Amino acid sequence: MAQTRPRASGPASKSAVNAKRPWRLALVTAVVVLMVAGLYIVFRSNAAGSNTSAATSYQSGHPGIGQAAPDFTLPSTAGGTVSLAAYRGKSVLLYFHEGLGCQPCWDQIRDLQANSAELKSAGVDQLLTITSGPKDLIAQQMSDDKLSAIALADTDLSVSRTYNANQYGMMGTDRDGHTFILVGPDGRIQWRADYGGAPKFTMYVSPKQLLADLAAGRRTS
Repeated sequence: MAQTRPRASGPASKSAVNAKRPWRLALVTAVVVLMVAGLYIVFRSNAAGSNTSAATSYQSGHPGIGQAAPDFTLPSTAGGTVSLAAYRGKSVLLYFHEGLGCQPCWDQIRDLQANSAELKSAGVDQLLTITSGPKDLIAQQMSDDKLSAIALADTDLSVSRTYNANQYGMMGTDRDGHTFILVGPDGRIQWRADYGGAPKFTMYVSPKQLLADLAAGRRTS
């Protein structure tokens, strides 16, 4: 009767298995590096492209230019609440962003703060930043990045949905994209730019580019 030959075991077979492991690890590492590099290139190309003075590509959602900006009241990370109606008579730039987990979004606030004089010269009296997430975590991020702008917590996305600012992000409708809305002294929208939509999913716009787009697209009457 024929006998089945036992499978090889021992040091030789273990060496063969161990020899494969470095190749697998190297392959996984290479894939991860390529993915990270790809994301970095996309971000840098978007940022570099935004440094030109020509108008960038953006959508303009609803409510749009000429329409009344819906009023809202949201908790501020500095304490208390802030209402849009309190700024009637001033021009207010609303910045809806993805928030927690999106470092370019916080870099955007940092650079807008650094260019506050230029914003003022362009007719922007007040910047209000709005994102979803728990108020305490947003406050912690603001503190970590040493940001002093007014940060409002739209935790349940109720205001973001009213402005449809959650329709232009890479995270679906559960987070905001990268939307700027300029509300004029009369409470009407003078300019809107939804930068965060497909296919580019812009996460950052240089202040220079933002001001150029605002100047080109703003309508005061």
